[in-house]
Amino acid sequence: MEIRPTTDQDLDLFVDTVHAAFGRFPETPTDGGGVFWAAYEMDRGLLAVTPDGRPVGTAGAYSFELTLPGGTLAPVSGVTAVGVLPSHRRQGVLSAMMRHQLGELRARGEFLSVLLASEAVIYRRFGYGPATYTRRLTVPRHKAALAAPRAGAAAASARTESVATGSAAAAGAGSVELLRRAECGEVLEAVYDRYRRAQPGALSRPHRWWALRAGQPPISAAPRYVAVHRDADGVPDGYASYSIGGSENETLTVDETIATEDAVATALARFVLGHDLVTQIVFKHFAPDHPLRWQLADFNAGQLGGDTDWLWVRLLDVPRALTARGWFTDGELVLDVDDPFLGEHGRYLLTVRDGRAACVPTDREPDLSLDVSDLGSVYLGGTAPSTLIRAGHVRAHHPGAAALADALFRAERAPHCLHWF
Repeated sequence: MEIRPTTDQDLDLFVDTVHAAFGRFPETPTDGGGVFWAAYEMDRGLLAVTPDGRPVGTAGAYSFELTLPGGTLAPVSGVTAVGVLPSHRRQGVLSAMMRHQLGELRARGEFLSVLLASEAVIYRRFGYGPATYTRRLTVPRHKAALAAPRAGAAAASARTESVATGSAAAAGAGSVELLRRAECGEVLEAVYDRYRRAQPGALSRPHRWWALRAGQPPISAAPRYVAVHRDADGVPDGYASYSIGGSENETLTVDETIATEDAVATALARFVLGHDLVTQIVFKHFAPDHPLRWQLADFNAGQLGGDTDWLWVRLLDVPRALTARGWFTDGELVLDVDDPFLGEHGRYLLTVRDGRAACVPTDREPDLSLDVSDLGSVYLGGTAPSTLIRAGHVRAHHPGAAALADALFRAERAPHCLHWF
């Protein structure tokens, strides 16, 4: 078996092979254009082929930026389109492709790789760990009332915020305008880019994704209504993409809500929760620390479900990765990191001062011993090291190690990723 890079001429072969691996057939492009694989970067793809040239496996990667705690933007590879034909599974094809790919990523000078795992049991053995999480919130329309804010400043802000469709209802008020997806592509792109630069765990959406309408709504060509929020000066600063469906068009489903400030998120939530002629509103990607449940007049009105992992993270260079992100507590921690898939092991002294870190090899006794996949899970601050210690996956070598690690690895807010790839 040979693993070879792909070119633009391999696109059809690559697409057919990855679909066959999952037992599916390629969809037919719509009149609006755009299929989910339209943004494949064929100079970053791999094909596993038999000696007679038949493709049996695929792996690809996108070029993204990942927002780290502290607001640093780091280049990452978004691993995608990983599949092996059923006829060649459990023969080492996947492991060979993943090892080959990790070597290529390092050769490009990258220190982080991310993916969305189709099956959680597959990718941990390659060094990836779940690092962001998402869930679904369902709110019955008849229980969708928001409580009045109890804090004085918040109440004053609420009195000036308008959610009327169209122009601002009063001087200094924001507004929500209802548009169709086809009318506001540039607005969505600009607002999302502002949002992702401030949200730990968020990935960039390169312009070519929007131009090619690749991926899922609201990037794709699928018809959607979009509630666009504008500030007092008319500048777009948030949006909610949604559709209405179900057997009797009873469910309003929000693909994603993007907001640059909490007040904007509240205005958009109020807009969709107040929609007539639906019986329930479903928020598909609900961040773990989202305040909406606390804003509902009935706390139990919102039902959480679909709690799942989303972005998985792998460190390719531990010192570079740890010094790239921002930190919010001073301290020192010795990490003993095992990387069995690549056959590597290292012990590192992490020293944090004034929000920046130094990370160097050391022979000091470790505070924590952990697998590189567990380091990926705690890296963005979405998983507390103490949780993995209690689960028996990370070893703490003294009683204070868990609390120190929790304090060091925390982020300014819970990491969240909305982008599908």
